[in-house]
Amino acid sequence: MMEWLRYYLSEHPAIVGFRWSHTQSWGSTWLFLFTSISFYIAFSLFLHLLLTLLRPSRRPVPLGPIPALHSLAMALISATIFTGILVSAAAEIRETRWFWRRSKTPFQWLLCFPLGTRPSGRVFFWSYVFYLSRFLHTLRTVFAIFGRRQLSFFRLFNHSILICTSFLWLEFSQSFQVVGIMLATAVYAVVYGYRFWTAIGLRGACFPFVVSCRMVLLSCNTLCQFGVLLLHLLKGGCNGIGAWLFNCVLNAAILLLLLIFYVKGRHRKRKVGDFDPDIDLVVKHKQI
Repeated sequence: MMEWLRYYLSEHPAIVGFRWSHTQSWGSTWLFLFTSISFYIAFSLFLHLLLTLLRPSRRPVPLGPIPALHSLAMALISATIFTGILVSAAAEIRETRWFWRRSKTPFQWLLCFPLGTRPSGRVFFWSYVFYLSRFLHTLRTVFAIFGRRQLSFFRLFNHSILICTSFLWLEFSQSFQVVGIMLATAVYAVVYGYRFWTAIGLRGACFPFVVSCRMVLLSCNTLCQFGVLLLHLLKGGCNGIGAWLFNCVLNAAILLLLLIFYVKGRHRKRKVGDFDPDIDLVVKHKQI
């Protein structure tokens, strides 16, 4: 069983021979990136406006088991990506360590790809799968529009940035992506599993579970980002550092917006005794 899993997670020819290419990989062009993000934003706005016109009462539209099934699917996909990139990273380290054993440790390799690294091989295959899963991730916006009749700017911005970030990881063979995907998919698997748990009627946690997971992810990412910066300055450079800096700016913008919405929500709660719906959407049911 273990050999079967290892083969299909890291040794299959499609995984070992993967290569990020604008002509061979679906969704790998800049045109596709900008078009897909624009379509996502335009469709979300159109759907929200259409429902507002057709059902001005703002009552939720029942979706049945669809959100629960989506959460279950995302939890399984995230767990698969986490396992796949973990096994693939171990295989890459085992096969290439002889080349850099005097200058790097496995942890340094996970944070800092050597200069000249190309987006091909096992870990980039799973990075590509993670990139594709971001589009499935955006269905949470549709569920929010139908269920809560709210469309948050934060949600649109956050989902768009997640797609853009995972694209840049592949396009520029960016350092840190292996650890970043491991952390993200581990948290996604837990959060989406929790959402499925509560969607089928089981009792939820007595504390803001999703927000707590989000803060754990942000804290771990911040620590790792400092590690990438130190390795770049002290170890001769990390591949894709320009894209890494751009992603840091985007992540900082997301964090700033999250703090602004959270503070605004707390202030509104003290003022009127309840959460603002947009803030409740971002903080309590935030798509991480």
